[in-house]
Amino acid sequence: MIPRYTLPEMAEVWSEENKLRKWLDIEILAVEARVERGEVPQEALREIRERASFDLARVREIEETVHHDVIAFLTNVAENVGESSRYLHYGMTSSDILDTGLALQMREAMDLIIAEAASLASLLREKALQHRDLAMVGRTHGVHAEPMVFGQKLALWAFEMARNLRRLREAREVVSCGKLSGAVGTYAHLDPAVEEYVCGRLGLKTAEVSTQVLQRDRHAECLAAIAVAGASLEKFALEIRGLQRTEILEAEEPFRSGQKGSSAMPHKRNPVLCERICGLARILRANAVAAMENVALWHERDISHSSVERVIIPDSTTLLHYMLVKFRDILRDLHLHPDNMRRNLGLTRGLIFSESVLLALVDTGLTREEAYALVQRNAMESWASGKELLSLLLEDTEVTARLSREELEACFDLQVRLRNVSRIFERLQGLEI
Repeated sequence: MIPRYTLPEMAEVWSEENKLRKWLDIEILAVEARVERGEVPQEALREIRERASFDLARVREIEETVHHDVIAFLTNVAENVGESSRYLHYGMTSSDILDTGLALQMREAMDLIIAEAASLASLLREKALQHRDLAMVGRTHGVHAEPMVFGQKLALWAFEMARNLRRLREAREVVSCGKLSGAVGTYAHLDPAVEEYVCGRLGLKTAEVSTQVLQRDRHAECLAAIAVAGASLEKFALEIRGLQRTEILEAEEPFRSGQKGSSAMPHKRNPVLCERICGLARILRANAVAAMENVALWHERDISHSSVERVIIPDSTTLLHYMLVKFRDILRDLHLHPDNMRRNLGLTRGLIFSESVLLALVDTGLTREEAYALVQRNAMESWASGKELLSLLLEDTEVTARLSREELEACFDLQVRLRNVSRIFERLQGLEI
């Protein structure tokens, strides 16, 4: 049974409480830095540490009047701190705490995502190795092509998830950046040493240069990496959906005890989880486009990006985390139908071995065009008549003049066709996650 998905950790990352707590941490660290520089008395820092706090309801109440979230927050903190609050937010602009705090939240969210992506990549590798010998037909254009193994599909996904992991880790580093450089990034009222101290204590890089805000190419890169990972999950889920089609039925997503597939048709077992993942991937791509739109702002800053980010960043990180958890659950309990895989291998009466015959004829001295014409002639007859390709080839004197029965039968040997697949799994065993 697939457990119900819950989001206590990710929900906490994007909670209002967590956001304001980070703002307060940044403000206190800035005071600490100024104490070390001799600009603020030690006693004021002690009072701020003891008294600084906020109340969400009170912050909202103040914001109803001032219509500014940071001012509402600072006003409430000042109510609790008293006179020493004059040292808070000194020389800073709202975006100093907004953007640095957002960087901390995004880093936390990416840590949760990366952990789930690594878990999925590991499971994909494990399942691929488990099914390395499970033969099935490969399909191109939706049409039977040549034999392969099911583990090969999973190996492909494992390597792709490893690439997604690299992109997600890089994106985490890109967004792990803060700034306390003032209204237009000139440090007009706050020494750069304060920024270095605060970011260092928070484990963030310091922006080499900023305007009033951190530059939004950072956020766009992160949401692009999230969207690419979502596209990969969509691809995996779409393949399972295709393999679950009634006419194919080689794999099925889990169907829980008591689950119902249709209000009208009791027989239905629909790939609803995979369909959900495919649908959510569209949101991630749309959000990545919105993040790209946020890169261009007027001069040193406008506020057109802010309202967008309040939606797309929590939504994208939460959705990708959800999709990773869901797909890992699907993969863990994926129901395979090896009998149907074997049945489908023979569905085209040997046509999937046509290239083997083509190359065997080329090896006898025919040109590729001549060999292709011989094999295609018999293949088209097989499509039309329903006869086995091998039997048609054995009746074709132009073919048997060049290939013996034994040589033709060898062309239809499944294990020979799959003899080099083991190299893929050798590479997979060395995959770093």
